[in-house]
Amino acid sequence: MLVNYGFLGVFFIAAVSFPIIPLILAFFLRPKRPTPLKQSTYECGLEAIGDIGVQFKIQYYLYALAFVIFDIEVVFLYPWALAFNQLGLYGLTAASVFLIILFAGLVYEWRKGALEWV
Repeated sequence: MLVNYGFLGVFFIAAVSFPIIPLILAFFLRPKRPTPLKQSTYECGLEAIGDIGVQFKIQYYLYALAFVIFDIEVVFLYPWALAFNQLGLYGLTAASVFLIILFAGLVYEWRKGALEWV
C-alpha cells in the first residue's frame, strides 16, 4: 500500500527542490562586492528625493484585497461554468452559496466605507 504513495513523495521532493536549489546556488555563486553606490537607495535608476519610507493609505490595500477576492472568484467559477451541465442541482447550489458569500463580503466592504475613494 505504501508503494502507491511513491509518486506523491517524488513529486513532493521535486516541488520542494526546484525552488530551493537555485536559491542556494545563487547565494553561493553571486558576486559579493558591495560598494556604497550599490547599497544606496534609488527609484527607477535615480536617487531618492525625500523620505523613502512613505506610508500609503489603507484604502489602497483594501482595494487591492477586494480585487484579489473577486479575481479569485472568476478563477473558481470558470471551471464550474465549463462543467455546468454535468454538475446538476448540487453544482448550482454550491456555486450559489459561493456567490452569496462573496456578495456578503462586498456588502460588508461597502457598508464599512472601504470602497469610497477619499
